[in-house]
Amino acid sequence: MADLLEIALQLNTDRSIIHVDMDAFYAQIEMRDHPEYRDQAIILASDPRKNGGRGVVATANYAARKLGVHSAMSSAEAVKLAPNALFVRPNFDSYRAVSAQVHEIFHRYTDMVEPIAFDEAYLDVTKSKIPFESTVALAHHLQQTIFDELTLTSSVGVSFNKFLAKLSSEHNKPAGFTVVAPEEIRTFLDPLPIKDIRGIGSKTVPKMNELGIYTGKDLFEMDQSALLSHFGKMGYEFYRRIRGVDDREVEWQRERKSIGNERTYGPFLTQEETVFENLHYLAELLEHSLTKRQMHGKTIVLKTRDEDFVTETRRRTLPDFIPNDADTYYEIAEELWEELGGFQKAVRLLGLTMTTLAPMTFDNMLLDLYGND
Repeated sequence: MADLLEIALQLNTDRSIIHVDMDAFYAQIEMRDHPEYRDQAIILASDPRKNGGRGVVATANYAARKLGVHSAMSSAEAVKLAPNALFVRPNFDSYRAVSAQVHEIFHRYTDMVEPIAFDEAYLDVTKSKIPFESTVALAHHLQQTIFDELTLTSSVGVSFNKFLAKLSSEHNKPAGFTVVAPEEIRTFLDPLPIKDIRGIGSKTVPKMNELGIYTGKDLFEMDQSALLSHFGKMGYEFYRRIRGVDDREVEWQRERKSIGNERTYGPFLTQEETVFENLHYLAELLEHSLTKRQMHGKTIVLKTRDEDFVTETRRRTLPDFIPNDADTYYEIAEELWEELGGFQKAVRLLGLTMTTLAPMTFDNMLLDLYGND
C-alpha cells in the first residue's frame, strides 16, 4: 500500500524557487545605521525600566538571542535575561523603507515575487529577467547585490519548491546559502531534527518522539496510514513534505483583500498579560501597514490558535471606516478576545487583520469638521 501511495506522489522539479530571509532584519538595520551598536546585544523594544514594565520585543540581534531573548517576549522578561542589553525603540518607517529597497532588488530578477513579510519573500526565477548560467548563480548574485547596495546580509535557500527553499534558507543562518537539488532531498531532510522541519510544531514533536520519530529519516520511514492515524489530515502533509513534495505556487498576483499580521510564538504565550501586550504590538503593526498603503477598512478580525492547534476567529464590522489608530484596533481586539472566552490555554498564534478595505479618499474619509462628538 505504501509503495502504491509513493508512486502516486508527483515530484514537480520544473520550477526554480528562491527564498530570501533577511538576517535579524530590524536589528541589522539599526546596527548598520548606528555602528556603535555593533558590539552590543540589541533588543528592539521600549525599555521596560523606563515605561513601567510594558512592551513586547519586536526582534533582537544574534548577540541578544544567544542570551535567550526572542521576538514576542515581554520586554520585562527580556531585561531579566539580558540586563546589559541596549533597548532600541523600533523605527518601522525606516524598516519599511529598507524593505522597499530589498524588494526593488528582487524585482530586477523576476516579477514573480511573493512577499511574506518586510524581511522575506519567495521568488520564482524559472523565467528570470536577467540570464544566468544557473539558478544558483542567480541566487548568489542576488544575495551579493543586496549586501553591496544595502550593506545587509541575507540567508538564501534555492530549490524547486517553496517548502525546500524555505527550509534551506533557515539551514545555515546568518548569511547562509543552501541549495537542495532533487537528488539531494534525502541527504538534506534525513538528518534534520524533527523539530526543524517546517510545519511540525512544538506540540507535535513529543507525539512524534513517542512514535520513535526523531529525524527526517524516521518520519520518511513511517507508513502513511500510521501518520494519518496519529495526526489526521496533517499526517498526509507530513508524508508528502518529507518526500520533498510541495505543489504550492509563488503567489505573486494576489489581489490584496486584507491587511494584517499574524505571529506564531515559541515558546507559547502562557499569561493573559503577555497576550494583551502582543495584541497591542500587532495593532501598531496594523496601523503602520494601513497608513503606508493609504487604506482603511470596516472589519477587524482576531485570530487565535492555542497549544492544541485549536484555531478560532472573531470579527467586528463597523458601519463606517475604522480610524487608522493602533489604540482603536487594540480596544476592538481586546473585546474580541473576551468574546472568545479570554485566556484558557497557552497561545501559539495571534493574528490581527483588517478587511473590507478601501483606499483613503476624500469621498470615504470621515472628517470631524465641527468637533462634534
